[in-house]
Amino acid sequence: MRALGVDLGSKRIGLALSDASGTLASPLTILQRSRSPRVDREAIARVVADEEVGTVVVGLPLALDGSVGPAARAALEEAERLATVVGVPVVTHDERLTSVTAERRMAELGMRSHQRRGRVDAAAAAVMLQSWLDARREQGAPWR
Repeated sequence: MRALGVDLGSKRIGLALSDASGTLASPLTILQRSRSPRVDREAIARVVADEEVGTVVVGLPLALDGSVGPAARAALEEAERLATVVGVPVVTHDERLTSVTAERRMAELGMRSHQRRGRVDAAAAAVMLQSWLDARREQGAPWR
């Protein structure tokens, strides 16, 4: 089973997918936010079903000092709501600086800023998901 990384943005939702072994995360796609959170959750649930996902990992935007601010509280609430729709476990994982890391990696690959703009959310989701996969492996825990 695979893991799906979710980067909840205000305009777009970045999605990343792990390989079946839980070793490597890759950007998957970007969902444009609709005016309905329910519609957005259903779109994520379709990806979960289509890609045979066993765990959804939602990025948790903690403050730099590790505290839970308004954005992190909103992500925790959304993760709870998402869990009622997707039919698989939903967990959260620290996503501090993932967008910065994703932007930097894409720039290193020679992508211009206008090329990165539409892809950074899925790339950030992949950075966050890879961090979660690596942490699970380091802990000796099964990834799912």
